Amino acid sequence: MTDTDLGADAARWIHRLAQLSEPGPGVTRLPFTDQHRAVLPLLTELMEGAGLAVHLDAAGTLIGRREGPPGAPTLLMGSHQDSVRQGGAFDGAIGIVLPVLALGALGDTPLPFAVEVLAFADEEGVRFPTALMGPRVLAGTFDPAALDLADDGGTTLRAAMEGFGLDPDALPALRRDPAQILGWIECHIEQGPVLETEGEALGVVTAICGIERHMVRLTGEAAHAGTMPMALRRDALAGAAELTLAVEARAKATEGLLATVGALRVIPGLVNAVPGAVELTVEVRAPEDAVREAAGQALAETAQAIATARGLTLTMRRSYAQPATPCDPALQNALARAIRAEGGRGLRLASGATHDTSAMADLCPVAMLFLACRDGISHNPAEHCAPDTMARAIAALAATLPTLHRAP
Repeated sequence: MTDTDLGADAARWIHRLAQLSEPGPGVTRLPFTDQHRAVLPLLTELMEGAGLAVHLDAAGTLIGRREGPPGAPTLLMGSHQDSVRQGGAFDGAIGIVLPVLALGALGDTPLPFAVEVLAFADEEGVRFPTALMGPRVLAGTFDPAALDLADDGGTTLRAAMEGFGLDPDALPALRRDPAQILGWIECHIEQGPVLETEGEALGVVTAICGIERHMVRLTGEAAHAGTMPMALRRDALAGAAELTLAVEARAKATEGLLATVGALRVIPGLVNAVPGAVELTVEVRAPEDAVREAAGQALAETAQAIATARGLTLTMRRSYAQPATPCDPALQNALARAIRAEGGRGLRLASGATHDTSAMADLCPVAMLFLACRDGISHNPAEHCAPDTMARAIAALAATLPTLHRAP
């Protein structure tokens, strides 16, 4: 049964957390800053209020633990405390607050495992040119070379952590034993409009999309816009426009595929000159790697055909690739059953954005519970999740946990 008071409680906690921000619109809370330091006592208050034992690990992850039977595995839940600049109050924070309130709602209900709620320091990668440090440390995939990366002010990650009272040299010891971890569940606002459009408060994530990015340059010939006849032009921007439309068409014709041309640089970029070259980006996302890779290959072939037909030279290279993260079927089913028991459909959908879950998948089975957000808006001060939606998520978590067990 959904307790609407818990949704109101969640809204109050999230509002309090949002006040711990740099000045300006929305929420700006970067890792290992005064704002990060200020949020720790408040999250400790939240966790201790639910009966959790709280400590801060060497990666800056605040951990609230509820003990289980001796020798029992541990279920991990949580999300990140940091934000983008001038972001919203719910991204990340909701994944810390709701699991804690769900554990509080369970009270003394016995569970056959321990539970930890994790508040990671840095998921967004806004301050330093790295991200997902906390979960990567737990999974044993963190690259120590990242400690030498610096922020815009020249402060390295190592120095920032040491200034925060942490010991970066202790990070390797935080790696968890997969045999002792039951799984990971992250609650997160959808950051898109699907659930709201479907009239659903909650959804179950099937996979986090894989991503690949391509750097493209089309080179033609710059010319005077008033003297070069149309039939003789080698207009690089016209070719880039054709490629942009081809990217859009491929995505629209392929189930689950998202593809975007997000940045263009026109050379020479003059009002009275035929563009001689264009540099652009092509990003492709899909919940299945085979679909993503096929699209990337097809778009490379399309780009070459466009260049050949227009007398252009093409250079195109894949600059980034991240595989998809499938979510665990058993955890998906458990969450979906709990949603249906509360009157929802248990809608399944992929996540187009990357989350802490993608790094936790290197450690254990993972799952995500998505919450509808108003107008699908995120990374924006207008970001909002209704208290009733949060109450439903708390109820779904509280109903799911007693049903979980280690697969034989």
